[in-house]
Amino acid sequence: MTQGPILLVEDNPDDVLLTMRAFGKNHIRNEVVVATDGEQALHLLLPSEGEPVRPALVLLDIKLPKIDGLEVLRRVRADDRTRSLPIVVLTTSNEERDIVDSYRLGANSFVRKPVVFEEFVKAVNVLGVYWLLVNEPAPAPAGG
Repeated sequence: MTQGPILLVEDNPDDVLLTMRAFGKNHIRNEVVVATDGEQALHLLLPSEGEPVRPALVLLDIKLPKIDGLEVLRRVRADDRTRSLPIVVLTTSNEERDIVDSYRLGANSFVRKPVVFEEFVKAVNVLGVYWLLVNEPAPAPAGG
């Protein structure tokens, strides 16, 4: 498995719990760092002081308090330190505009959260296998 934590940016505690259970059922053992709003996610990824979190994968919800997920995506892609992080938008949104905007702003993938837990477990398995086992991540930026 790709080393490094998974950054889960999700404000719904029930969805955080479901995601953690799905990781467990799929034997995904990466540390999971949870940010409950967009501001917290940006602080973790682009801190003004200290070491940033260097996740193996970012799972980003769109509808977030303080700063929405699309703005987080825009800022992360605009910064050389985080431009190449794998970011999967994982959301309940079924708005076509959210899909279009996510890809336009640089999301690597857009996944709609299945409502049924067993389907969600399968989706998390596919995400974990691809992004943590199959995908070859970009090297960390020099000096970052």
